[in-house]
Amino acid sequence: QVQLVESGGGLVQAGGSLRLSCAVSGLTFRTHSVGWFRQVPGEEREFVTVISWSGESALYADSVKGRFTISRDNSKNTVFLQMNSLKPEDTAVYYCAAALGVSISTVTSRYEYWGQGTQVTVSS
Repeated sequence: QVQLVESGGGLVQAGGSLRLSCAVSGLTFRTHSVGWFRQVPGEEREFVTVISWSGESALYADSVKGRFTISRDNSKNTVFLQMNSLKPEDTAVYYCAAALGVSISTVTSRYEYWGQGTQVTVSS
């Protein structure tokens, strides 16, 4: 059974930082890219960032570039999202997702497995 479990969300003031984790089990971690997406109620789920299976490639949404950093530890089957200089508009439920293969994608339909999400709230 494949599981992706996010943690690390919470309430933070604008300008602050949070570090999200995504613990993955039940699949061959090294063969999957892992992405982070976020969603606000009433809106589409949007791409945030993705990291390749090797960790050598990553993509970021323009809105988070320079503030967020994605990384992975293949020995622990875990992906991390370091979020700095947080803004109120970063408030959302953050989901991690896994996709099989060497390519990386910003498209939600490309991802086979999803976590349940973790709430991030940034106060002004």
